[in-house]
Amino acid sequence: MRIIGGAWRRTPIPVADMPGLRPSPDRVRETLFNWLAHLRPAPRSLRGLDLFAGTGALGFELASRGAARVVLVERQPLLLQRLRELQAKLQATQVEVIAGDSLAIAASLPRAGFDVVFLDPPFDAGLLWPAIDAARPLLADGGLVYAEAEAPIVPADAAAHGLEIVRAARAGRVCFHLLQPRNA
Repeated sequence: MRIIGGAWRRTPIPVADMPGLRPSPDRVRETLFNWLAHLRPAPRSLRGLDLFAGTGALGFELASRGAARVVLVERQPLLLQRLRELQAKLQATQVEVIAGDSLAIAASLPRAGFDVVFLDPPFDAGLLWPAIDAARPLLADGGLVYAEAEAPIVPADAAAHGLEIVRAARAGRVCFHLLQPRNA
């Protein structure tokens, strides 16, 4: 696994052998960041949050492409250690690593503080919709939520949570979606 674009392109990202850890594949990240480049063409102004950081692939990819600020949230000690090591190696001063429960941390973060929130919770944990609901108040005007799931998010479910699907695709077993608040 590696960072695929930006200043740190080709930098390896260490992947711990842990049950349930499912790093976003290169192909998925490439598609996501093409979407973001089209929808938010000024990456230097972006503030990103990854609530289930894992390897940090999504957050470090955003930082590599010039984001102003990226917050990575993770609760597993081994993964936290790896995130901090990569942050130090890259001298990524715009990246902040926070230890703790994703939903509790989300509740403590400033409202409207992020332009993009990445959500890739463990598929079997039942956290997707609680995480989406926790992420919505954190979005700045025009903000986007990126969500990975094992099944497609249908428009009616997104609408029930005050969101609309901007983009969606599937790669293997992973369905990935870019969502925004309705009437944004």
